[in-house]
This record gives sequence, structure tokens and C-alpha cells, in this order.
Amino acid sequence: QVQVVEAGGGLVQPGGSLRLSCAASGSIFSINAMGWYRQAPGKERDLVARITTFGATTYADSVKGRFTISRDNAKNTVYLQMNSLKPEDTAVYYCSARIVTAQGVMIGYWGQGTQVTVSS
Repeated sequence: QVQVVEAGGGLVQPGGSLRLSCAASGSIFSINAMGWYRQAPGKERDLVARITTFGATTYADSVKGRFTISRDNAKNTVYLQMNSLKPEDTAVYYCSARIVTAQGVMIGYWGQGTQVTVSS
């Protein structure tokens, strides 16, 4: 059994900052890529940022220069530092992780989502 749990969402004013975290726990052998996606009402879920085991990162054009993804492999945790937030960043943010279980099976897991609202 594997759990992926996000934390850190909330309400912030435009120009503000938030830090999201996502921790994986349970029957884990290793974790490959981890990432953050977001879904605004009426829209599809889109990639925000992604990071490999070795730290290579990918960002959506809309967040480059404002958001930073990082991970702590020892803690099976990925972070998303969000600065200079805009109202259009408002969405439910989901963590994703490609996990190799203790049984040797690679499975993609999603967190439950955390709401980020940018509004004055």
C-alpha cells in the first residue's frame, strides 16, 4: 500500500507565495519522476513541473521563473515553491509520483489534490 499526500495549499493575494509539499509513504522500493499538475474549473489537468530522480526539471511555460520544484529523496518528498502568484494560478494542484513498489511493480500514483486560490 502506498499513499501520496499533499499539503500547503490555501488562499494568497496576487504577488504572494506558497509552498506545496507532497510525501509518499508505504511499500516503496524507489520513486522515479515526481511532479505537480493543476486543474482549474472546466479545464483539463495540465503539467506544472516535473523532476526526475537525479534532479532534472521541466516546467510549464506559464510558471517558468516563478515556480521551483525540488525533491528530497531521503524523505520521498517533492516540493513546489510558488512565487509571484497570479489569479490564473488558481486551481487544484495534484502531486504525481511514479513509484516502484516493494513488489517490483511500477505504478503511477496521484495525491488527493490541494486547492490554491490567488485572489485579493
